[in-house]
Amino acid sequence: MGKILFWVLVIVCVLFVARLISHQSAKRMRRGETTAEPALQNDPGEPMVRCAHCGIHLPRSEALLTQGQTWCGPEHARLGARQ
Repeated sequence: MGKILFWVLVIVCVLFVARLISHQSAKRMRRGETTAEPALQNDPGEPMVRCAHCGIHLPRSEALLTQGQTWCGPEHARLGARQ
């Protein structure tokens, strides 16, 4: 009889914890919160620029800006714009 009561108590505790977790998740969903990072959802991204030599697009922070044009690296800046 003791074993049966023990297992019934374990099952009731597991169901109780599962209900608490689902209740908290439902409450977050009603408030509009999600489990994903909010910064990633609203991030418009970094502006992209085009290399004047090869035409590859890269983030502005990684581009080299010289002579009013953007380059993907110093070698393409040295070679100049492609004709």
